[in-house]
Amino acid sequence: MFKLDLFIDELKTARAEADNHLAAKEVVQRAMADPASIIKEIGEPAPDKFGPLYQSDDLTILNAVWAPNIFMKAHNHNMWAVIGIYTGREDNMFWRRIKDDPNDHIEAAGAKSLGTGDCVPLGADIIHSVVNPVRKFTGAIHVYGGDFFAEHRSEWDPESLEEQPYDIDANMKHFQEEAARWKDMS
Repeated sequence: MFKLDLFIDELKTARAEADNHLAAKEVVQRAMADPASIIKEIGEPAPDKFGPLYQSDDLTILNAVWAPNIFMKAHNHNMWAVIGIYTGREDNMFWRRIKDDPNDHIEAAGAKSLGTGDCVPLGADIIHSVVNPVRKFTGAIHVYGGDFFAEHRSEWDPESLEEQPYDIDANMKHFQEEAARWKDMS
């Protein structure tokens, strides 16, 4: 049975371990084995549910609520992450920097579709874009090995694939606008 306080405590303990990324993945994976209890504890995914469940300098636990059909452009985290899906689907496209490109363009390098109960670790150097391809809100718990909201990182223009500074405020606004748009359509 998922209990948020216990989950946070387990992730704090995992963060202190030498192999903290793997330890955090194991905690998230156990939680994803019972997605119904996550929903019972934190609620059905809804626009007002998006946000941090815990945040410190060395650990962020985010309830990522993806509106239907939302697309997030390619970005990096500059820290390890673990993604667990408790309802819905999140399709990730992975990217890599083009070797010896002076403008830091990226190229597609693979993809992974995550559904309810899935859990995947992302290394600190991973670049990915994300889409929710289903017609309902997707709920995911994203765990980051640092302060997700304070870390300086990059995003890539979807058309030119050129690197630019990540704009946390614009991305948060994008989440809110897409959620409101979907709500208005319902």
